[in-house]
Amino acid sequence: MTAPAAPLFADLAEGPPGGQAVWLTAEDGVRLRMAWWPGGSKGTVLLFPGRTEPVEKYGRAAADLARRGYATAVIDWRGQGLSDRLLPQKMMGHVARFADYQRDVRAMLAALDRLGLPGPRFLLAHSMGGGIGLRSLIEGLDVRAAAMTGPMWGIPTKPALRPVVWALMAGAMTIGQRPRFAPGSGAVNYLAIAPFEGNVLTNDREMYVWMQAMLRARPELGLGGPTLNWAREAFLECRALRAHPSPAVPMLTFLGSDETVVDPLAIRQRMARWPGGRLEVVSAAQHEVMMENATIRARVFDLIAAHFDTRQQDHAAAAVTTRSG
Repeated sequence: MTAPAAPLFADLAEGPPGGQAVWLTAEDGVRLRMAWWPGGSKGTVLLFPGRTEPVEKYGRAAADLARRGYATAVIDWRGQGLSDRLLPQKMMGHVARFADYQRDVRAMLAALDRLGLPGPRFLLAHSMGGGIGLRSLIEGLDVRAAAMTGPMWGIPTKPALRPVVWALMAGAMTIGQRPRFAPGSGAVNYLAIAPFEGNVLTNDREMYVWMQAMLRARPELGLGGPTLNWAREAFLECRALRAHPSPAVPMLTFLGSDETVVDPLAIRQRMARWPGGRLEVVSAAQHEVMMENATIRARVFDLIAAHFDTRQQDHAAAAVTTRSG
């Protein structure tokens, strides 16, 4: 069955020509939006975005990947973008259980099979998408290689505040309690209120203004702060992931030298025990290395493409061997 078409604001995304979007339905009935852009014959990159990020935010990344021979597919996670919002207060970033994001991954994979996008597949994940992506890899996501930027494998918390944080999050599950925003957050999207000076996302003004303009043009794409329950689930998932060994998938991870949104120590510790994994620290970059200046972006996407190219060539060689055998 063909998936119904969904809106894609191509003028805002600035992705490669030919981008499309469709509605998907997760196994629990949540409606999701997935977009994809063509990009050549080397394979398809599954792009797992971070919290609050709509698919349009990765149009420029899809263009960078297309120039290097890769198609891109990206999803609006449940509760954000144009996918179903999970609470009446639509600006609340919420999920019942972090494991529910794996339902979204499965819906995305099923759609890719139906659409016939070129293989092999690769994973590129950012921030919260890095946490979701690591869980997917542990559970056997079939990709040739993976790359991540600022993955959420730990959440920065001052040691003295941890007992308070856990006490607040424990209350998030109280029966009959209305959902509440996590402390320090609210119903306004960060990009809508934070000036470029002092922002925690990028050191590049042009990219920051572009991201802000996208949300001003389409406020329905925006999302506010997380609920206490989202925060609780995120902390629990990060703790659970730490107990797992690194999967046997070639991994390239980028960490901005000025990272403050996720825990740099958790990233360093994970990559130190990822067999064959490579950590690239990006000088003068913040959380979003794919949204930094043109020089940094070119280097990041060159390294990602080189990382994927090696495994794409392995795939091509194996296919030739199979045919000749």
